Amino acid sequence: MNISRIVTGVASENCYFFQKNDQLLIIDPGAEPERILDKIDSLAAEPIAILLTHAHFDHIGALDAVRQAYDIPTYLSIIEKDWPMSTELNGSQFFHFDITAAQPDQLIPEETEQLTIGEFQIDIRRTPGHSPGSLSYIFTDDKVVISGDALFRESIGRTDLHGGDQTTLLTSIRQQLLTLPDDYHIYPGHGMSTTIAHEKEHNIFFMA
Repeated sequence: MNISRIVTGVASENCYFFQKNDQLLIIDPGAEPERILDKIDSLAAEPIAILLTHAHFDHIGALDAVRQAYDIPTYLSIIEKDWPMSTELNGSQFFHFDITAAQPDQLIPEETEQLTIGEFQIDIRRTPGHSPGSLSYIFTDDKVVISGDALFRESIGRTDLHGGDQTTLLTSIRQQLLTLPDDYHIYPGHGMSTTIAHEKEHNIFFMA
């Protein structure tokens, strides 16, 4: 699997592109739709779906443009089904922005543990705390984790926005992510990639 990214918007959010053969997943199209669309065109693969780790404004700002350009499904936790349409819930109001998107058409039930999208096999781990419906996506065959804004390199996501809770977030990370093998690579919503081993050793929130 080939992984690439572009950093978008005022929040420097990571939009990822996962390519397997001729199929492409777009993950968290946060802002700057023209750049995202140009990147997709450059990859010469067929976009088949959009995955959202959560519905904060900096992860959905380009969602409608990308979805409409390719007429592809968008996946989001059902817990946050109303968030894209609400500036209060998606956090844009807090920062004096007015950013919304249409409701995703593929709402992931709370009991769902796996997704098969084209050639991609994806394990779902619920990692609430940054937001109530935050999901981490695990690509086991490639030892890759998309952690959204739950776990960053040597840090964790903020918990002062709507529905955030630090105790919940720390528990989520310990139980759902740090239990993965040490050699799994983590691709977060902001900042550089890392590994499970690195976070166990260097993340101040989890160091023994």
